[in-house]
Amino acid sequence: MKTHHYIFLTTILFVILFYDQNVGLNLGIIGLVYAILTFFRTPKRNRTKTFVLLFAASILSGAAFAWYGDFPSFLAVAASLLMLGYRSRNRKMKILLLIPVFVTNCFTSIVRILNLDDWLPKRNVPGLWQKTLAFVLIPVTLIAVFFGIYAAGSNHFANLFTNIELDINFWQLVAMIVLGFFIAFNYWNFAVERFIYKSNRILDNDFKQEVVQKPTYSFLDLDAERMSGVISLFALNILLVFFIITYNYEQFYESAKTPVQLSEETHERVNSVIMSIVMSILVMMFYFKSGFNFDPKARFMKILAKIWILLNAVLILSAMIKNSEYIINHGFTYKRLGVYDFLILSLIGLVLTFIKIQFRKRNAFLFNTMALFVYGTVLICSYINWGGIITAENMKRKDFALDYHRTQINFSEKQLLKYAGEKNDRRLKSEILNSEQVKFQQNETFLSSILFYRTLPSK
Repeated sequence: MKTHHYIFLTTILFVILFYDQNVGLNLGIIGLVYAILTFFRTPKRNRTKTFVLLFAASILSGAAFAWYGDFPSFLAVAASLLMLGYRSRNRKMKILLLIPVFVTNCFTSIVRILNLDDWLPKRNVPGLWQKTLAFVLIPVTLIAVFFGIYAAGSNHFANLFTNIELDINFWQLVAMIVLGFFIAFNYWNFAVERFIYKSNRILDNDFKQEVVQKPTYSFLDLDAERMSGVISLFALNILLVFFIITYNYEQFYESAKTPVQLSEETHERVNSVIMSIVMSILVMMFYFKSGFNFDPKARFMKILAKIWILLNAVLILSAMIKNSEYIINHGFTYKRLGVYDFLILSLIGLVLTFIKIQFRKRNAFLFNTMALFVYGTVLICSYINWGGIITAENMKRKDFALDYHRTQINFSEKQLLKYAGEKNDRRLKSEILNSEQVKFQQNETFLSSILFYRTLPSK
């Protein structure tokens, strides 16, 4: 099939799946179709290991959205399909350039759509699709648009057709066609501007050759800049040692506080830790850029940098231990699991910074690699029922807050039904199954439904 075939086919499928429906199973289905069509459309030379992994992630993300239908799974579907389509066209383009490609295509799509010669096949003799377009689609579209305009401007004209009743929401149908075509066109026929192609080499992970050393600033020579790095890193190491000592004393040895105070202080300290790590990585990027990666006199500065990375890792582990203690004493919540998430990403950032210094990587290496880890985090968040895990673990506690888990934790119904069964509480079971969320989802049409709620008992 040609590009225009993919565009028209997925536009029709979009209208069929989404017309007069809410977002639910239909988005999962169209995500799976896009992924499968992309796989077969991609040339074999571009089916690299990365592409195959992205294809698998797209399939799983589509299934995850069909099951949960929440924002993390939507984000996973969108990111996976965009990256899959992006890699199918060019296997060497950096993932970071996906955002500018996506943005520029959204703004230039109107012009590119109107330039029919670029995406519709050229033939001297009209074929079936040309005849269909010329004799059916264009006239029907024009008639429909002008009918809506004339009907809005003349009641008598509109009354001529009052006896003709079609159970069709005309404007919704038009909106679905336009949106489906816009998505399909930009997915199957996106363009990578020349300035973006030129930017691709700037994001390479490795230096192509040893870089000639030169001062970063005209008012500082190399020796002064190097000594500035040594003094700064030495002082920051001393400062960080004192911060780790005071940080751990405040966390583990100060007098007991109320749960609310403890929660507020824990999140404030974790935010400080994360900000400290981000700033640490930025400092490393500043001092170990370009020629300084190859500076034979920067050995002592590299040692100090690695010590600082190690001390920051100790700081992260301290925060993890405190978060674990907090969970043991007060149970699981989304925020407490999110703390682990951010701390693990921060630790990964430190490891990547160490690799950058040790193996003389460019600063772009950190951005390229961290983007993949963030994407992986989105996938993990979308595939796993964290609400179910939170409820299942907190059910083991004596201070289990039933109302909190019923109202604030998503997808916890199966665990709560198990809890009601263990307590032999028929009233609780009935309340769960008759809750507004469950009833609403179970009464949805098939294409608008979320499969998780379809697996719950009806009574």
